[in-house]
Formats: sequence, C-alpha cells, structure tokens
Amino acid sequence: MSKITKVWAVYFTGTGNTKKTVCTVAKAACEVLGCPCEEYDFSLPPARERELAFTDSDLVVFGTPVYAGRVPNVLLPYLTKNVKGNGALAIPVVTYGNRNFDDGLMELRNLMISNGLAPIAAGAFVGEHSFSTTLGAGRPDAEDLSLARSLGEKAAEKICSGTADTPVAVEGEDPIRPYYTPRDRNGNPINILKVKPVTDTSKCVNCGMCARICTMGSIDPKDVTSVTGICIKCCACVKRCLRGAKYFEDAGYLYHQHELEDIYARRSESKIFV
Repeated sequence: MSKITKVWAVYFTGTGNTKKTVCTVAKAACEVLGCPCEEYDFSLPPARERELAFTDSDLVVFGTPVYAGRVPNVLLPYLTKNVKGNGALAIPVVTYGNRNFDDGLMELRNLMISNGLAPIAAGAFVGEHSFSTTLGAGRPDAEDLSLARSLGEKAAEKICSGTADTPVAVEGEDPIRPYYTPRDRNGNPINILKVKPVTDTSKCVNCGMCARICTMGSIDPKDVTSVTGICIKCCACVKRCLRGAKYFEDAGYLYHQHELEDIYARRSESKIFV
C-alpha cells in the first residue's frame, strides 16, 4: 500500500449538508495522516463534465445525498464514466433526510469499487431533509459531526495499521432495491418527477442566485421564473434564496412532504462502518 499523501473531499451538495459532513470526515483523516486536503464539488453541471482521476497515494472521501433510498440517478453518468479510482482508498459517505438511507450507501460503495476505488470505511449521516425545515432539522448537528470526525480518524488509523485491505461491509441489499416510491393514503403512487419550483415575484429581486446554484442548470438566468430543464428537488433554490422567493405548490409534492414530516418525526441515527 502506498503512503497516503493527499485526502480528497469530493461531494455533491444542494443545501450544504453533504459538503459539511464529507469535509468533516476528510479533515479528521488529514489530521491523523498528516497530509493536505483538497475539495472537489461536483454539484454543478460543468464540474460533472470533467474527468476526476486519483492515484494510489490518495484517500478519497466521496459523498452524495440519498434520494428515494438511492444514489441520485442523474449522477450515475458522471459517477460511472468520469471518476477514475486507479487504486485510491475511499470512504463513501451518504446523507439522508431522517427517513432511511436504504441501499444508497451500498450502491455508492459498489460504484466506488467499479471505478477502481477501494472503500475501507463508510458512513450514512442524517441531514435536514431537502423538502423540509422540520424533518432532521439542524442536522448534521454536533453529535453527527462528532461521529463524522470519528469515521475519518478510524479510517486513517486503519490505513496506518496496514489493515485497510478489504472492502468495508455496509448496510443495504444487493442486488440494489428500486427507488422508494411515495404513496397516498390509498396506496397509490405519487409521481413528483416533473414537479418544479415556482417563484413568488413579489419577493424575487432577480439576483440570479437560484440559477447559479441550480444543480441541474435548469433555471433560466435571464428569467428565473422559468425552469427549463429537469428538477431533482434538491431544494438548493428554495433553501438558499435570501428572499424566500422559491417554493413548491404541487399538491402531490406537499402531501408527500407532510407525510414524511408526520411519519418520520423522530431522531434517526447516523451510522459508520469501519
């Protein structure tokens, strides 16, 4: 095993939860390994057009949110084609909105292996749900971030002890299960795939920030009321708008949001695997 000379914090983040978690893990590992950390944010479309290649002297903390219990499918082309592991060690990390991470962590771990990365530890951390301000509110919190630091430290210690030689076992099912499907009280599926945010023009000042931070590049910068491409409901535009001008009004979306808030209004636990 080559000596680790750099730790990478690589993440997709809409509202900042995954970035915060991944960077906490990476910085803790850096402190133990005594090497620098470099960040790569692939949240915006241009960053997903470039190849990201590592070497066997890298440790890569790689994070995505879980959407419907899985790695977001819009990220799969990038993750399968443009990420080159070249034998680097890795820590897959997922964040989830207080319901369940289902097979998301296992799917990300398997993707890392397919890309030539060697996952030696992993973690699933609660973050405030993208749809909600009450579901997982304020998370990752101090307890979550303490566990994230522990993950980074334990992984680094594993490397230093020379025992980082087998893929980490994580929770989940293989083969990976289908995406979680929201349903109404009669058990009928709720399809929110084509739902898009709307703009309160009485609050919007046309600053353009929503267009700049849209993870799909779908908001027209010349007319921010127009969402021209797909929306993955990351809610970056909703939660990061300083004027509170973006929101969802679709009945199915709101029903699903309120059901999640009612059913999962408990403290879910973050978990690490080393």
